[in-house]
Amino acid sequence: MFYVGVNNGGVWKTTDYGLVWKPIFDDQPTGSVGDLAVAPSNPNVIYVGSGEGVQRPDLSTGDGIYKSTDAGKTWRHLGLRDGQQISGVIVDPRDENRVFVAVLGHPYGPNAERGVYRSPNAGQTFERVFYRDETTGSS
Repeated sequence: MFYVGVNNGGVWKTTDYGLVWKPIFDDQPTGSVGDLAVAPSNPNVIYVGSGEGVQRPDLSTGDGIYKSTDAGKTWRHLGLRDGQQISGVIVDPRDENRVFVAVLGHPYGPNAERGVYRSPNAGQTFERVFYRDETTGSS
C-alpha cells in the first residue's frame, strides 16, 4: 500500500504496488497537498497538510491539516486553517496521536500562523513550538 499527495491533485492510494491508483481526498474543499504522513504505529492513521509545500510562481494554497483514522475512507479537518501552505508533517513512530506540523504560511505576504506546531492529542489542539516572525515560514 502506498499514498501520494499531489501539489494540486489531492491524495491517491494504491494497494497493488502502483498498478492502480484511486483518489481518496476528492471530497475535501482543497486538492492542494503539501505533505502527508502515515503513522508508523498504525497504518490506518494518515495526516495530510494542505497547501503546496514549495514556493513557485503558480501555486495553490490550502486550508489546514486533515486526518483519517480509516486509511483514507473518511477525513476530518483538524485546524491550522490560515497556514495556507503546510510543508511538513511528521508522526511520532511510537504514538499516532503525537504529530508535528511545519507551516510555511502565506506565499505572498506576512502570516501569523507560520512556524512549527506540535499536537500531543491527535490534532485536537496544536501548540506552536517554534516561531520566528510572521515573514519566516517552516519547512
